[in-house]
Amino acid sequence: MSNLLRLGVNIDHVATIRNARGIAHPDPTRAARMAAEAGADGITAHLREDRRHISDEDIERLSAQIELPLNLEMAATDEMLAIALRHRPHAACIVPEKREELTTEGGLDAHGGENHLRRYVDEMVQAGIRVSLFIDPEERQLVAAHRLGAPVVELHTGCYAEAGPDTWEAELQRLASAAALADDLGLECHAGHGLSYDNVGAVAAITNVRELNIGHFLIGEAIFGGLDSAIKRMRALMDQARAEAAGSRSA
Repeated sequence: MSNLLRLGVNIDHVATIRNARGIAHPDPTRAARMAAEAGADGITAHLREDRRHISDEDIERLSAQIELPLNLEMAATDEMLAIALRHRPHAACIVPEKREELTTEGGLDAHGGENHLRRYVDEMVQAGIRVSLFIDPEERQLVAAHRLGAPVVELHTGCYAEAGPDTWEAELQRLASAAALADDLGLECHAGHGLSYDNVGAVAAITNVRELNIGHFLIGEAIFGGLDSAIKRMRALMDQARAEAAGSRSA
């Protein structure tokens, strides 16, 4: 397995700022191009059913204008499936979605929703889209993802990111154990949600994790120091943690 840890930059909240004024600036596509120049390996965009940030036009422009792989986050609905099949992004990550939530509150219930999810996974896989399921780091969810035929899982790191001193280690171990199980099942393992400069290192050191998707924190940091600087610093922290983990294994 390659030691490379990829960074997917989520540009949703560039669109959030744009939509606050109902004008064209700032442009998420421009942010995607800047992310590529700063060292991102992919671009993630969540087209929500209520279109609160990323729009249909954004997905069209990103599909046509960026060279990095596009990861479309989407709910398991017929509308979103039709959009995915029309644009055929490199990847599509199926996420849970509630209209009233501020942000994604947890992982998809792949175990309880297998019958509902199967058609969405099958149709996108057949169309050549790399399907991912955004799930909590639980054995039954990983096993369900494997049964569904999704080649990728993305572990929800929110509980880890929000953990206090008494639970941090346990939450990190949950992620490490889930990543190891994903590897055993033949699933490519990604992770994301709530990751920052302060907590990314321990997750980046989990060598079974192949990609991190980070958005809100990077866009927030960009306000103070620029998007280029924020992505480069995150990239450096990830690379350092992965290199140190590799060094400790070989010692």
